[in-house]
Amino acid sequence: MNSPSPPGPSSPTQAATALDPVCGMQVDPARSTHHADHAGTRYHFCSAGCRAKFVADPAKYLAPAPAQATPEAPAGTIYTCPMHPQIRQLGPGNCPICGMALEPETPDLDADDNPELRDFSRRFWWTLPLSALVLALAMFGHGIHVLSIQARTWIEFALSAPVVLWAGWPFLVRCIASIRTRNPNMFTLIGIGVAAAFAYSAVATIAPGIFPASFMEHGRVGVYFEAAAVIVSLTLLGQLLELRARSKTSAAIKSLLGLAPKTARRIDDDGSEQDIPLEHVHVGNRLRVRPGEKVPVDGTVLDGHSSVDESMLTGESLPVEKAPGATVIGATLNGTGSLVIRADQVGAGTVLAQIVQLVAQAQRTRAPMQRMADHVAHWFVLSVIAASVLTFFAWGLFGPEPSWTYAVLNAVSVLIIACPCALGLATPMSIMVATGRAAQAGVLFRDAEAIETLRAIDTLVVDKTGTLTEGRPTFRDVVATDGFTADQVLQLAASLEQGSEHPLAEAILAEARRRELPLSHVDAFDAVTGSGVRGTIDGRTLALGNTALMADVGADAASVRDATDAWRQQAASVMLLAVDGRLAGAVAVADAIKPTTPAALDGLRDAGLRIVMATGDAQATADAVARSLGITEAHGGVRPQDKLVLVQRLKAQGRRVAMAGDGVNDAPALAAADVGIAMGTGTDVAMSSAQVTLVKGDLHAILRARAISQATVRNMKQNLVFALLYNALGVPLAAGVLYPVFGWLLSPMIAALAMSLSSVSVVSNALRLGRVALPASTTDHRGGASAGIG
Repeated sequence: MNSPSPPGPSSPTQAATALDPVCGMQVDPARSTHHADHAGTRYHFCSAGCRAKFVADPAKYLAPAPAQATPEAPAGTIYTCPMHPQIRQLGPGNCPICGMALEPETPDLDADDNPELRDFSRRFWWTLPLSALVLALAMFGHGIHVLSIQARTWIEFALSAPVVLWAGWPFLVRCIASIRTRNPNMFTLIGIGVAAAFAYSAVATIAPGIFPASFMEHGRVGVYFEAAAVIVSLTLLGQLLELRARSKTSAAIKSLLGLAPKTARRIDDDGSEQDIPLEHVHVGNRLRVRPGEKVPVDGTVLDGHSSVDESMLTGESLPVEKAPGATVIGATLNGTGSLVIRADQVGAGTVLAQIVQLVAQAQRTRAPMQRMADHVAHWFVLSVIAASVLTFFAWGLFGPEPSWTYAVLNAVSVLIIACPCALGLATPMSIMVATGRAAQAGVLFRDAEAIETLRAIDTLVVDKTGTLTEGRPTFRDVVATDGFTADQVLQLAASLEQGSEHPLAEAILAEARRRELPLSHVDAFDAVTGSGVRGTIDGRTLALGNTALMADVGADAASVRDATDAWRQQAASVMLLAVDGRLAGAVAVADAIKPTTPAALDGLRDAGLRIVMATGDAQATADAVARSLGITEAHGGVRPQDKLVLVQRLKAQGRRVAMAGDGVNDAPALAAADVGIAMGTGTDVAMSSAQVTLVKGDLHAILRARAISQATVRNMKQNLVFALLYNALGVPLAAGVLYPVFGWLLSPMIAALAMSLSSVSVVSNALRLGRVALPASTTDHRGGASAGIG
């Protein structure tokens, strides 16, 4: 095929239609409301979406390129079965196990509605009138005297053939595939039932003479075109309702994808600025984020000050202040200031992309409970086929006249009502909805097994640094001796620390900046390894460090001993300041406990969890933090392998253990625990080793994750019980066991309706998880966070 020339230009003498340069569709310029001008030429579009893509990058769509059947289809898209995630292939198709249409692993925000949903809708609505006419003729046709019974039979045949052979064709294809691959499923039963009813009726219409006299009723061999047609229509209706409900499970991913802006404003080397498509941003690019705009990618602030709303990703309601050096997350919302950022992560490397991937991956995994359901469903289908065959011969040989008519009807009813679609949907639907709900709550499950396991956890091992605490030193307090004020001590200490790269120095400098204290120039700066720093300011000799350094300069620290001892009991690091050999004061710096930690631990203890702390810090520091948080079991000075041994020892005692941590040193224990929980603020290694990630790094999210786990398992059990109970009651009723007592029989049409409604009921029950109430953080009188029911 020849490459087309750049499409779409219009002129006063243009043809009646123009080519959309984005999707290649023919567009009527007079009727379309979507137009754009570029380089003096007007282009026309089928939709606002195509116009937006063109405006963002006209050259991409105007350059000559080989024609493609689907210009916007992503190359190499992997499709998978929503019920059997182990089935993966390039491009669309049907699952060889359950027969369902495969879906893209990750939803495409720009994709149209589900093609299977669109196809089934067309088949359903086009053939629904035909099914209704066939049903009307079968039920009331005897009153139409102008039609002979044979003519009516042929009309039913003609009306039902398109319904079964076109509208029902996907079900027949999937039925044959299930038999060929030896994977019996719901389509096995539907296909056999519909094919049996239609084929039997077609033969009875075309060659009625081959049937014995016992098959005759009302002057003809009994036909069941209405059963075959209505079963197809009802099954299509059930599939439509199910597909529409299932499409809601991808709403969480699509809402996450929709957070990212479409364009970014790049600052070029010459200082000029231009808006470019987000996919054209590269690592190292300088980008401007204007007030009210979304941050395009993950990066570092180079210039400007602003507050950024990160609630859409972290759940944190308060905006976070950003200044040069701060990191920003793509898709978060900038406040009133302007920022210039450096792009550090783009595309699949951004936090948003990783969250989307984790959610998509979790939605495709199988819970242990689902494996049991799959095994039951497999043998259940075989049992139903056997029951249908038994029903057919039992009614044909021993039933009342016309016995073989009853045999066909009841055998088909057994096949239809026993379709295990509700059983197959019971656990996957719950998992898909639950992972989306969890993502909205700032919890990312890596797999379905974690959702099922977390509810049973009775012991939580927690790291200290970065998990219970902020993970970085912060200013705690300052005291001054006679002749100095607290601000003077802090100002001198911060001035002296300007030349230091120690983390404690940054904490002192940050507090001085917060108090707007001016910093003085330091002469003769000297870092004393293991002791502190020295220098000269305005002719005065200063020393800042530990008690050994104070002894070296002759400063007596006795006057502040009470304060420093109390700080050390609270796991704070203490630095003493001497001026000209005389003690001026002391500064305390500590890795502050996260404001949400105390209430989160209270909530976890109230939920019955045993809390164990394991940290690489000294035992004295571990004990101090443990006391302040009410933790009764603390292990200090532990190495990564020691944390692993601790987890293994607890598991050997019969405990169900979760491990929460944020560092590389936590990775072995995270992997060994029954459930590993990583802080989203921690390292990639920790997150890749864990099954659960808390986006904000707030332990209170464990309570939300546990609530989701409990609700999900409860929901799955409800679905499984409902599906099994429904089939257990439906099959005997369809087989006619109550006929001898009550004279009750179940029409195949009623069986098909019941089968469809059972699937919709299971899906609807699973969707309730999207509204499950979760524990929420609220501020208590101490300024911490307490658990409440949201």
